[in-house]
Amino acid sequence: MASDTKKRIQAVARELFTQKGVQKTSLQEIADRLGITKPALYYHFQSREELVRSIVQPLVDAGQEFLERQEQAPEQNARALLEGFFDFHFEYRADVLLVLTEMTTLADLGLIDVVLEWRARLTRLLFGPDPTLQQATRGVMALGGMQDCTMQFPDVPQDELRTATVEAAMATLGLAP
Repeated sequence: MASDTKKRIQAVARELFTQKGVQKTSLQEIADRLGITKPALYYHFQSREELVRSIVQPLVDAGQEFLERQEQAPEQNARALLEGFFDFHFEYRADVLLVLTEMTTLADLGLIDVVLEWRARLTRLLFGPDPTLQQATRGVMALGGMQDCTMQFPDVPQDELRTATVEAAMATLGLAP
């Protein structure tokens, strides 16, 4: 379990990275905001890359677990899969926003490839092992749109947004409601 100091560092870093960008946020700035020394920060994280990875790794782990649960389900239910996908992105929307705003930095960590792989795997779950180009493009649009909705409408209650988002995704995918 992460220490309180480590969690505080991650929280401040997430906030500053989202506001200013990873490359424009210095480790000294994070330390100053927390009222700790830079060496104290280095005690917990040896580099900016390690700090960024520590922030997004729970997102990656949870996404991987979600996908594995879906792939192991005895039968696929598109609505349940999409509801789970929405819930995952709603829970991790701050981290997803960081990933989207820091594409270059996160590409260096290999996370863009992870997200693209997830979408391909989910599209196969929705349409079968060999989706057509039309199905694959619908999958990209629906899944990417769902992800965007969790960030675009932060003031809408989760249940209301979930219903609207899943309905829109089902329509985009061309699946029966």
